[in-house]
Amino acid sequence: MKNILSNFSKVFHKLNSGQIMVLGFASIIFIGAFLLNLPISSRSGESIGFLNALFTATSAVCVTGLVVVDTATYWNSFGQFIIITLIQIGGLGFMAITTMFAIIIRKRINLKERLLIQESFNQGDLSGLVKLTRYILITTFTIEGIGALLLSTIFIPQFGMLKGIWYSIFHSISAFCNAGFDLMGTISGEFSSITYYSENIIFISTISILIILGGLGFPVILDVIKYRKFSKLNIHSKVVIISNISLIFIGMVFILFLEYSNPNTLGVLNTKGTFLGSIFQSITTRTAGFNSIDLTLMRESTLFLMIMLMFVGASPASTGGGIKTTTIATLILSVRALILEKEDVEIYNKRLASGVIRKSLGIFMIGVCVVVLGTFIISITEPQFTLLESGFEVVSAFATVGLSIGGSPTLSIPGKIFIILFMFMGRVGSLTIFMALMSRVKKKSLIRYPEGRIIVG
Repeated sequence: MKNILSNFSKVFHKLNSGQIMVLGFASIIFIGAFLLNLPISSRSGESIGFLNALFTATSAVCVTGLVVVDTATYWNSFGQFIIITLIQIGGLGFMAITTMFAIIIRKRINLKERLLIQESFNQGDLSGLVKLTRYILITTFTIEGIGALLLSTIFIPQFGMLKGIWYSIFHSISAFCNAGFDLMGTISGEFSSITYYSENIIFISTISILIILGGLGFPVILDVIKYRKFSKLNIHSKVVIISNISLIFIGMVFILFLEYSNPNTLGVLNTKGTFLGSIFQSITTRTAGFNSIDLTLMRESTLFLMIMLMFVGASPASTGGGIKTTTIATLILSVRALILEKEDVEIYNKRLASGVIRKSLGIFMIGVCVVVLGTFIISITEPQFTLLESGFEVVSAFATVGLSIGGSPTLSIPGKIFIILFMFMGRVGSLTIFMALMSRVKKKSLIRYPEGRIIVG
């Protein structure tokens, strides 16, 4: 046994932070799949089958929300508890959970673990990482607690004390972690999401705020708590906040414009319901996975808009996915600098580093390639899907959103496997995975070649 542990320790220390991140998330997913595959996890007492269990566990850990069975009607209390635990771990990141237990037992965090925390929260340096993790844990549980308290004013009168508290905690965690799992199947029908509460302003507002806070990113939340004035925030927080406000507003306006006359969606709602429906769909499309309107009844133009919003996703170091708001903001600023013939990419009297621009371009191009290739694959494995449905399913998985119009439960075995891979890539980060696969130590080139020119544009 000692030899096994010794060998494992040697292998572990040889891995870089990206490889450990990939293996860590994969391990949690397989543990979750094993537990969900047990007969004691389902209401019927029958095993769901390992592939379906793996799909559900991946969706939970990757905080996506795509499901092959209805969460409320298929899983019993034990199964639902496993799912929400996986969501919490996936939302915070397994290194944050590991650090939490290390803090509890007062274990010293070594350099290797600090590097993993740095990679997990996408931080630039190693200073103050343990303190940052502590603040993140406190902030997360506080926000989820307040969210559960607000939701309990709706659920407890409707379901009673115990069930009301459980529903409040489950949906608060699911919303803040941008997971999109819900327990509404027993109320409004299987796979109905939160359409039952589409005109309940307290419910929609609470879920919306939780989604937004979860999608902003922990460093931004802590920066806002610390300084409280926009002018004092760092440049990252400013870009994230402006990007989120802009995307929510643009999404709301377009959804309202496109669906206002649709008698199957916003057209049947009153003024309050129409406003809540348009703004909520704009918010949730950015990686949350809940829907208060039946998406299958939406116009194709609206669904295409939602694909674009899903692809952008949330912000870095958040519970959400996508290529991130700052990536798009950096590329837009780069194009602006090109048009204005500026040598540097500037914002708020700061110059963006060339490395940030290159990384943004790399993330964007990898994302586009994955989505295009994925859409092509799913259109082959799922001939019953239209091209729009295939693209929607792939982007929803890759951006860890969880919305579906094609129908995840109807996916074939190859389709489920590919969607699992896309969800995993979206949560861990495709760039992280590709870098983890490159195990060679990169050395700085000693040769710099003369400049060459090609004609572009």
